[in-house]
Amino acid sequence: MQYDKAKDQFIQAWGTLGSAWGINKAMGQIHALLLITEEALTTEDIMEELKISRGNANMNLRSLMDWGIVQKVLKPGERKEYFTTGKDILELARQVSRERRRREIEPVMRVLNEVQEVEGNTPQVEHFKKVTGDLSGFTKQVDGALDKFIRSDKNWFFQVLMKLMR
Repeated sequence: MQYDKAKDQFIQAWGTLGSAWGINKAMGQIHALLLITEEALTTEDIMEELKISRGNANMNLRSLMDWGIVQKVLKPGERKEYFTTGKDILELARQVSRERRRREIEPVMRVLNEVQEVEGNTPQVEHFKKVTGDLSGFTKQVDGALDKFIRSDKNWFFQVLMKLMR
């Protein structure tokens, strides 16, 4: 396979995978391009390579920076903004996990804690408390596992992964 075809295939696949992380396809494609490019890229470079509009590129670059997976780079003597991303895939997975935890798990945990204060002792209320209590317990377990992963180092993660694969 030629490099250009492989690069395009990777960018398309990473864009599709991005939607599973909770980001849109264009964000995933921009991240993929930055991931496989050695040098930082300008917005214009990204627009040209992915054939997207300036507005689309700018909006998605800002979102990727909000996720903490794309950084702005300043080059001395240059007025243009350059963008790059880390190349450590485990660190990328930890950062995505941190953001998903902040955006998804923490709000759910707050709601589940609040609704446990429901008053009454009817069968409906008791059932509601049981279901939301079970969800709260499960969510806390998921949060604990995510916390361990986020704080882990490579050795710990791969040791656990190898144990699971046995």
